[in-house]
Amino acid sequence: MHEENKAAANGCGKIRSGAQNGAALLALMEKTGYSMVQQNGQRKFGGPPPGWEGPPPPRGCEVFVGKIPRDMYEDELVPVFERVGKIYELRLMMEFSGKFIGVCVSLDNCRLFIGAIPKDKKKEEILNEMKKVTEGVVDVIVYPNATDKTKNRGFAFVEYESHRAAAMARRRLIPGTFQPWGHTIQVDWADPEKVVDEETMQRVKVLYVRNLMISTTEDKIKAEFNKFKPGVVERVKKLRDYAFVHFFHREDAVAAMSVMNGKCIDGASIEVTLAKPVNKESSWKQHFNGQMSPSSENLLGFPNKEDGTQKSLGKPANLSVRLNGQHSPGPPEVERSTYPIFPGIKLTPISMYSLKLSHFSSAVMHLDYFCHKNSWAPPEYCLYSTTSQDGKILLVYKVLISSIADDSQSYFMPEKLCTTVEDAKELAAQFTLLHL
Repeated sequence: MHEENKAAANGCGKIRSGAQNGAALLALMEKTGYSMVQQNGQRKFGGPPPGWEGPPPPRGCEVFVGKIPRDMYEDELVPVFERVGKIYELRLMMEFSGKFIGVCVSLDNCRLFIGAIPKDKKKEEILNEMKKVTEGVVDVIVYPNATDKTKNRGFAFVEYESHRAAAMARRRLIPGTFQPWGHTIQVDWADPEKVVDEETMQRVKVLYVRNLMISTTEDKIKAEFNKFKPGVVERVKKLRDYAFVHFFHREDAVAAMSVMNGKCIDGASIEVTLAKPVNKESSWKQHFNGQMSPSSENLLGFPNKEDGTQKSLGKPANLSVRLNGQHSPGPPEVERSTYPIFPGIKLTPISMYSLKLSHFSSAVMHLDYFCHKNSWAPPEYCLYSTTSQDGKILLVYKVLISSIADDSQSYFMPEKLCTTVEDAKELAAQFTLLHL
């Protein structure tokens, strides 16, 4: 079989020479009137197309297409995608050949997380510094320290005018190449904001209040929000320096948000927004968008794909043996190592929530991380005990998870008792994760 026929039989198209490829692309541009330029390692077709009037399409109009065969170019791709609608812009990069393509909504992230920022720097200083070295900066989001409002928390979020501007900035700010104020900063993509449909948001009657003083009480918050219209607040749940204020009626929540945003409570200027409800039907794995490593899945006890059995969670072997009365080995532990701290090594303070899922080796930490990512209250553990027939004290934890945004609470308690507090807490966290 000739090479061209082999390629066609494999679904990869015909093999073309460079001249043939150039001629095909030139014919495409003449036919469509679109321009084509090579830019930053990708070839851009269009953007805007001929005759386009008005602004570019808004965020959410772009899709990512992966696993395109390496010998397929714009002259073959454009006719396929034009069947769906008018193309504003196509940016081509090569991927794996000989496979089906994958299509999903493009994650149009325009926000970067900047860590290890000096805590004495103000928003204006950080904004000016980012504008000096990157282009397209729209805003900088800085949160005050929970205990000292004159300082920041050591990190900020930088908003850019486009995903491309954010991507170029991320490359520019790679640690080691840029040291603002003489500090090595951390740079990564910020977690994308949860998207809640408009219909759901129209029913929200809970406000999220940020930047409170640690000393401010729930009663004080309730009293302040009741000032503009007495009796409208149902209850308040405060956690450290933020709180959720529940109203009896949505219209009162919306009015209070307008009145209270930027007001001072106990000397702190608060930020008030509508709380975003959390979809509790989404599973632990779905929440992290299927990006868990095999070791993390084993640790969290998801069913084995091969035999369909459920693996133990948490501290594996010894804990699973004690709890289940089995002597089979547990799942492999997350790799753990220690390294010496040599003189001159610089240590940077970070938040545990800026780490990846794979950095946590216990279910207790996983559960805390999961609740934080969902903007829920931290898990509450209630310890109970009983005595066995031989006189041993046996322990079990009940876990309370409060999804404060939609005013719901859930309790989880495993059906096994433990002989140590640590094992009881780990088992309770495992059980809760599996049932969320």
